Amino acid sequence: MKQDIIIIGAGLSGIGAACHLERKNKNKKYLILEAREELGGTWSLFKYPGIRSDSDMYTFGYSFKTWDDDKSFADAPSILRYLNQASEEFNVKDKIVYHQKVISYNFDTKDNLWTLKVINPTTQEESYYSSQFIFNASGYYNYDHGYTPEFKGLENFKGTFIHPQKWNTNLNYKDKKVVVIGSGATAVTIVPKIAEDVSKVTMLQRTPTYIAALPNKDKIAKFLKFILPSKIAHTLVRVKNILADMLFYNLCRKFPKTMKKFILKGIKKELGNEFPLEPHFSPNYRPWDQRFCLVPDGDFFKAIKKGKADVITDSIDVFIENGILLKSGKIIEADIIISATGLKLLPFGGAKISLNNTPFDITKQFIYKGLMLSELPNFLVFAGYTNASWTLKSDLTSEYISRLLKYLDKNNYNAVYAKVIEENLGELPLIDLDSGYIHRAKDILPKQGDQFPWRLYQNYILDFKALRIDSVKDKRLQFR
Repeated sequence: MKQDIIIIGAGLSGIGAACHLERKNKNKKYLILEAREELGGTWSLFKYPGIRSDSDMYTFGYSFKTWDDDKSFADAPSILRYLNQASEEFNVKDKIVYHQKVISYNFDTKDNLWTLKVINPTTQEESYYSSQFIFNASGYYNYDHGYTPEFKGLENFKGTFIHPQKWNTNLNYKDKKVVVIGSGATAVTIVPKIAEDVSKVTMLQRTPTYIAALPNKDKIAKFLKFILPSKIAHTLVRVKNILADMLFYNLCRKFPKTMKKFILKGIKKELGNEFPLEPHFSPNYRPWDQRFCLVPDGDFFKAIKKGKADVITDSIDVFIENGILLKSGKIIEADIIISATGLKLLPFGGAKISLNNTPFDITKQFIYKGLMLSELPNFLVFAGYTNASWTLKSDLTSEYISRLLKYLDKNNYNAVYAKVIEENLGELPLIDLDSGYIHRAKDILPKQGDQFPWRLYQNYILDFKALRIDSVKDKRLQFR
């Protein structure tokens, strides 16, 4: 059966997009296709110890559904509960079709219709769907495989080697020596969570990451929720946190030396004078050149102070039978090694895209307002911020699409695509971060331009104006 809209992915963005349709575009028929067996995306896929949000839930949650828990930074089960509640509250659950992985998309410009080839990953059964619009909310990384470098001598190691994306929930790490390779959000989450149970956990990093401790209970939020109705309190806390995050990010970009001192002073306060900041906690790059790590209630630093965890900054020479030999000559003994070495980016779940049965090269295209690829009709993309909560941008995307759909209906249009009309539009990498996973994927991603609306400013206020206030009508949009 032909749909008006097919949403790809039943994660945070996909469920949010469906809720927005139920709220603002009730006349549209839609389905959500989910490759896995349950909703939740990242929050049902990852099972490693301590998995939680690294953004506060007042901004990581939806604008239209209050976050009622006391904790600002939620664990995966709490986030899954929140998503399930939202999908039930807005009657989204019965629109989800599971075990449906999209293999290819083809848009027919004569009929203004997408045809999707889909496979059931379990049975390998193929199906076809047709739809006027695609909302791609499949996320940006490979759900099947994380990134693991080629470690020399890995076959020598006699213990357990595991990547967090493929975590075995039956893994027994009690009283074991554990090494966590990496220094990002996953590593600083796992280390304090397992620290009390293991014999010793060591975080092995090549270079440090900026880390800051924040209280997991927001006193202002608690006060506002006590004196105000929940929706008003939620909105006020959300605005407060958006502005605070924007202020911190912009101060880091404009005054990097001052902000680095400020951040390191905070770490010193957490760890005390007996733990030197060099070389483990003082990165050689500016704040926010790479993603920033937040640790609720300073749990990561507390584990180090208790002596249950430590940090080593060095490079791996070779894996040995009982651990890792470092370039410095030091040996770290380990029963279990966790490779928290990052993600593999995979735009649109790796599905092939065609226009009139001709392959469409996304790497040649620019992204319009962060939600539409140039020259590709009726294909809307949900992507979040890299310097703030993911959901802030996906929420704005839904708001814009709602207005776009109403504009199309009002003017009897069936299709829309974005066209670059600027002469000599400069090219920039899609994601403005100096992280390894970005560099590894630079040849498979679309581009951003050097001027608006092809430039992604990673700024909620500018995007709020562009996506919720400015007119949908734009000379770069072609309607038919």
